[in-house]
Amino acid sequence: MAPRYKRILLKLSGEVLAGGANFGIDPESVRSLAEEIAEVHRSGVQIGLVLGGGNFFRGVAAAARQMDRVTVDSMGMLATVINCLAMQDALEKQGVPTRVMTAITMNQVAEPYIRRRALRHIEKGRLVLFGGGTSNPFFSTDSAGALRALEIGAEVLAKATGVDGVFDKDPRKHPDAVRYETVGYHEVLSKALGVMDASAVAICRDNKMPVVVFNLTTRGNIMRMSMGEPVGTLIS
Repeated sequence: MAPRYKRILLKLSGEVLAGGANFGIDPESVRSLAEEIAEVHRSGVQIGLVLGGGNFFRGVAAAARQMDRVTVDSMGMLATVINCLAMQDALEKQGVPTRVMTAITMNQVAEPYIRRRALRHIEKGRLVLFGGGTSNPFFSTDSAGALRALEIGAEVLAKATGVDGVFDKDPRKHPDAVRYETVGYHEVLSKALGVMDASAVAICRDNKMPVVVFNLTTRGNIMRMSMGEPVGTLIS
């Protein structure tokens, strides 16, 4: 069976790399995730990957309340690069050729993000990990994911979460929460459903980029989503 999508942008939170811990990187969680992503890559899907930095950012959250917002956001963007390097290492151990590209220039550890170069890597079969957010404060990694999805010509922005999609209220707090199979951008914004940063949803809405929100904790869901199976919620 051929994948439904030829090219995807996969957005993962930094917390998934921490496993059961609240902070840092759990090697086993990273390895398991890399195995799943490698399987999708081998099926012929071209992948761009954006990682958050919450597994490190939350470690300084208490101190961050007393810090300048621009400084805090800069710290978060640097944390995403640490996560990209960890995931790059795990993916290459699975035989996946990768490149890390960062919006914040740091030539000793990664390539600077240049759109045409990123496209060339993807066309050559390399998985590209995008670090450093957008390089601008006040923008989340969700917004970075939306921008990169558009820039690389992805067919879908795949947002991996810890729940089964988009609900009318938080399913972790409300057992009677109802999951949407499909939902419009306007409804996500007007009801403040909170699945993504509002600016990221608006970017996708204005450029007609479909978003699939699915549960990463169910093994095999990345492949199912790539094949077009009805996992999670489609925002369109």
